[in-house]
Amino acid sequence: MKSKASSFNSTSDCDSLHQHLHAYALAASAAGVTMLALAQPATSEIIYSPTQVTIGPNQTYSLDLNNDGIVDFTIVNQLTSSASLFELNLFVQNSGGGNAVAGHIVNSGGFPWAYAFSSGFQITQPKRHFTSARATMAWSRGTKWASSWGGSWPGTYGFGGGGYLGLKFKIKGKIHYGWARLDTDLARSQSATLYGYAYETIPNKPIKTGQEQDNQSVKHPSTSTPTQPARKQPTLGMLARGSSAIVAWRQKQLAAEGR
Repeated sequence: MKSKASSFNSTSDCDSLHQHLHAYALAASAAGVTMLALAQPATSEIIYSPTQVTIGPNQTYSLDLNNDGIVDFTIVNQLTSSASLFELNLFVQNSGGGNAVAGHIVNSGGFPWAYAFSSGFQITQPKRHFTSARATMAWSRGTKWASSWGGSWPGTYGFGGGGYLGLKFKIKGKIHYGWARLDTDLARSQSATLYGYAYETIPNKPIKTGQEQDNQSVKHPSTSTPTQPARKQPTLGMLARGSSAIVAWRQKQLAAEGR
């Protein structure tokens, strides 16, 4: 009887041990899966927001790159005019908190200009210089007899300018990079049009201008000059007649090029 009782207790102890080992294995496995999940790198994602908004004279656009209700940058199209003179300034300013625009300083002690990137440029530091000050994109000024344009964005004689803004901003105290694409037409409509923007969700990770999703192949700008239709230059007499003559000439050129 003692032997039988001893055999029963031994089997019970063995079963109990197996149950404990099984429970331990399950717990260890679950912990291992949890630790493995925690060890995985964060998933990179680019958030792209398509849009088409025209910013006319004396209008502004509040750019919220990550659509969290907080304005990150403001694009301003400022026009002042009188009976004989007008001046237009297109610029971008940040909302503070460490936000900045890729740009450079014109001359010693000058003011910042915003870069007009083509597609495929990498936006990051220290590869790009950023400025937290108001950054001019383009300007136009003149009288009823003559006009002039300047900046990185106006294009030839104020027609067909554009590019990508390189942007740096913060989300919960961490730096993220993004871009915004704009075209300008200072000579005819005196306006700029925003055609979309994007940002990288991983802090401090670069983004390329024009990149709308991860692993997207964005064509880097060629170092060679692209082929363009031949264009006639305005004559000195046309320039002397002022902006209206230049506008008429340029419109004929665009029509000849099928634009």
